[in-house]
Amino acid sequence: MASTAGSTGSTASSLFTPSTTWNELGVRAEAWGAERTLRWAETSFSPRLTLATGFGAEGCVIIDLVARMGLAVDIFTLDTGVLFPETYDLWKRLEERYGITIKGVRPAQTLEEQAATYGDKLWERQPEKCCALRKVAPLGPALKGYDAWVTAIRRDQTTNRASALPIEWDAKNGLVKVNPLVRWSKDAVWAYIREWDVPYNALHDKGYPSISCRTCTSPVKDGEDDRAGRWRGNEKTECGLHVIPLTPAAEAAVPVAAPVAAPSLAAIPAAPVPAATETRA
Repeated sequence: MASTAGSTGSTASSLFTPSTTWNELGVRAEAWGAERTLRWAETSFSPRLTLATGFGAEGCVIIDLVARMGLAVDIFTLDTGVLFPETYDLWKRLEERYGITIKGVRPAQTLEEQAATYGDKLWERQPEKCCALRKVAPLGPALKGYDAWVTAIRRDQTTNRASALPIEWDAKNGLVKVNPLVRWSKDAVWAYIREWDVPYNALHDKGYPSISCRTCTSPVKDGEDDRAGRWRGNEKTECGLHVIPLTPAAEAAVPVAAPVAAPSLAAIPAAPVPAATETRA
């Protein structure tokens, strides 16, 4: 992988023009790889840059990259109040391992208050409503004050994520969205975890390839899709955090200069590139 510093100076002016859109930049960033994308994000947006993690395997990889590269990125998680005990344990282990603080963002209502308003076990009767209250609604305030957020989504996770770019404009939340692992495969994620001994959720070893709330996540059987255990029995495949509200044409119309000033890439230092990740992106 080419170093960041050595490959951007001559192209900075062509990357950012008055007509450049975030999605156009995202297409050009396809060749950058995870490390360069993260370094660019920090240089461009810090201290107004945050990372959202749900403690999936991909999120653990990004936390490891951020820590090893010494990037200044705030980290938060949406604590719905019904996460698995193993997830809370991983939260603690990641903080201890990397010497970081992962802020817990909680819904406006406790589980008891939600039950009093909407009835008990809303997730069984109206999973979309429950996700909207406990995950989607708290995300907006969590992103307030930031110009960009980093996610751990991959294209092959769901059809809704298949068109995601490494860098794109998040129209729903009004800021730039950075997806460093968007081109990675599941195998690449786990190869990285094994090579760098990255902490991960113990439930992954018990038949849970995709993990969210304990109320809506079950083990996956052999031959099933990795997300088959999420909201089992429903057609629902997304919590709503990464659902795109605009058509690609409408979203692409947002110019780079609209939300924040477009930064130059010329001064970005080279990121440490682990040999194991050279072919992952």
